[in-house]
Formats: sequence, C-alpha cells, structure tokens
Amino acid sequence: MSATQTFKPVAMSRISMRTNARVNAVSSGVKIAHIKASAPFGGAMNVKAIKASRIASSRVVVVRAADDKKVVVIGLAADSGCGKSTFMRRVTGIFGGNPVPPEGGNPDSNTLISDMTTVICLDDYHSLDRNGRKVEKVTALDPKAQNFDLMYEQVKALKSGQAVEKPIYNHVSGLLDPAERIEAPKILIIEGLHPFYDDRVNDLIDFRIYLDISDETKFAWKIQRDMAERGHSLESIQASIDSRKPDFDAYIDPQKKKADMIIQVLPTQLIPDEKEGKILRVRLIQKEGKKLFDPAFLFDEGSTVSWIPCGRKLTCSFPGIKIYYGPDNYYGEDVSVLEMDGQFDKMEELIYMESHLSNTSSKFYGEITQQMLKMSSAPGSNNGTGLFQTIVGLKVREAYERLTKTEVMA
Repeated sequence: MSATQTFKPVAMSRISMRTNARVNAVSSGVKIAHIKASAPFGGAMNVKAIKASRIASSRVVVVRAADDKKVVVIGLAADSGCGKSTFMRRVTGIFGGNPVPPEGGNPDSNTLISDMTTVICLDDYHSLDRNGRKVEKVTALDPKAQNFDLMYEQVKALKSGQAVEKPIYNHVSGLLDPAERIEAPKILIIEGLHPFYDDRVNDLIDFRIYLDISDETKFAWKIQRDMAERGHSLESIQASIDSRKPDFDAYIDPQKKKADMIIQVLPTQLIPDEKEGKILRVRLIQKEGKKLFDPAFLFDEGSTVSWIPCGRKLTCSFPGIKIYYGPDNYYGEDVSVLEMDGQFDKMEELIYMESHLSNTSSKFYGEITQQMLKMSSAPGSNNGTGLFQTIVGLKVREAYERLTKTEVMA
C-alpha cells in the first residue's frame, strides 16, 4: 500500500493488558488498595450450584466513599475484540495514574484501579461459566447468561459509596472464581457487552459510550489476528462470526441507541474496495442537548464542512486524509458528527488538525496531541480511532467535573 503507514487494528487483550499493568506497577512502585478474595468454590459444580455460590459469595459491604463525593458511573458497550481495553487506557490516562490490577488479589482479575478510576468488566456478572454456556447452548452475548440482578445491586451500591464483593469471571480458565472486594472509587467505569441492556443498570450510568465496529472491519481485524497470528482457517473464522451474529444483532447492537457518544469504525472511502481494514473511516457521533458535555466541532459549529488537511503543515502519503463535520440524525435524535478517513504519517503534526477543532474539552493547546503521543504505540493511534477515543476521554473528564463541581488537573 505504497509508503502509507499501516495500522494493525488488533485490540490489546484484557489478559495482556493486565500483564502490562502488573509490570508497570512493579517498575513504578504504584500503590493501590488491597482487595480480599472470599473462600474458593469447592469441588465440581453444576449450573444451578454455580449460580447459588456466586450469589452467596457476592454481597454488598457498606462503607463510606472517600471524601463522601458523588461516584460518577461511565458505561462503555461494545462487542468482544473491539478495542475496549485500549479505550480504557486512554480514558484512565487522562485522569492520571497507571491502571493496575488489584494488589494481592486474583492474578486473573479483570478489574483495573488507578488514582481516580476503577474499571469493572461486566463479564464478571456471567451467571454461567464457559462449560455451563455449552450445556445450556447459549453464548456469552445472551442475557440469559448474565446475572443482571447482582449487576444492578453492586453498581448501585458502588455509586452510593459502598464497597462490594464482586464476582470474577476467569477469561483464562473460563470458570467463575471467588469474589473480590471493590471499594467505591471517584469514577466507576463499567465496560462489556451489556451495560445499557438492563434498564435498572442503565439508569445508574451518567455517561454512555458505544464502540460500533462495522461487520466488514470486524471480519478484517479477526482475519488479521486469528489467521495470521493464531493459524485459524478462514472457514473457522467465518463460522465463529456467524455463530455470534444473531445474538449480537438482538442484544448488543441495539444498545447504541442509548449511548450519548458513539465511535463508529467503517471501511475507508478513500480506496475503492479496500478490505484489509488497515485504512479506516471513523465517525464520532455526539448527541445534542446533553447536560454533561458540548459536542466538539470543526471550524464552525452547526455548519457542514469537508476538509482535506494535507499540505504544507500535514504530511499525507497515499491515500491521504479527509475530515468531515456536520449535523445529522441518529435513530430520531439530533447529533453532530466528526469524521476522519485515512491516517496520520507523523503524529506530532496532529497539533495542526487539533488547532482547528473546538469544544474538545481540552484544558490547554495541544493536550489532544500530547495524550495521543503518550499512547503512540497503541492500536488506532495513527487514525481516527485514537483521535476520537481521546476526545471522548476528555468529554468524560468534563462530565465528571460538571457532576461533582470539582476540577481535575491536566
């Protein structure tokens, strides 16, 4: 693809993210709160026994939240393998601190804790382990495989400043592990397949984000990862996607209608019939009239703008970059859309594009570029995925400040 830099859009797995976090924690001497695990499950269990044990070992522990301030809840919904882990690193990085697993707890915990944030993976509320889902013939996307009652009780408790004994779904073994104690943070981020599915849980969320990856892009990414790196056949990859699609369409995809911001990843329009997923068109869909943020815009708010920024101040090799901004309608709601098609050659030149964006919620000139450079090796950092994830992260910070009436230092 000529001299164009290519993006290998394989999201960092939750397991590798935890490993990196542990290494960073050791090298930087980060101090985090201890989380205690309850007694392990004993012996073999059937599906009903697993459900009963999880409910018994997962409970609410009443404590006072630090400094008694409001706990802000952020929800992130997306299918598996769509970049949630990388996105969480961008968001938590904006608030400072290095997200690390609970100290002294389960080495396969999915929870990540930083100075201000705690990230909880909603897979921990699976009511069935991997074998149980096979027995019941359901996928992890099926609501029947989730314990929404416990999810609601624990998110509500954390939001009100209480600690909980949260279950753990072990992605390595596929088993349901003993619970871990989670203290109420300043910012609780719940990420996974179903954050907006249950109305009770959805009503607890202050800011909702959805990562919407097109079928073509997901297929291209999965081929790159599973074929090139894991030796899977094209037929097995297609079969895996096809087996999940009915449940995804029924239970996961409709949640995007409830989101406040949607990051949509599509095939590029700069190269006809490009199917490798290396060049991407990314859209940031921002709902109008929200109390917690003002939509970002390009040049002139409310106008429709198409801009090709390549020239003396921005290096662009084939196929170039195209930026779009304009009003639109999304499932009956007014939205503003920012779109980027193509990728950067030199990330430090992003400052030129940043200078033409307004309402980004940055605190100083060049903050977006600075945040992008901090994660320059992360997937999506040279295209609209990283750019818009960073802007959404800044919007999360703005929402937190508006809700709590406190300022977060940049």
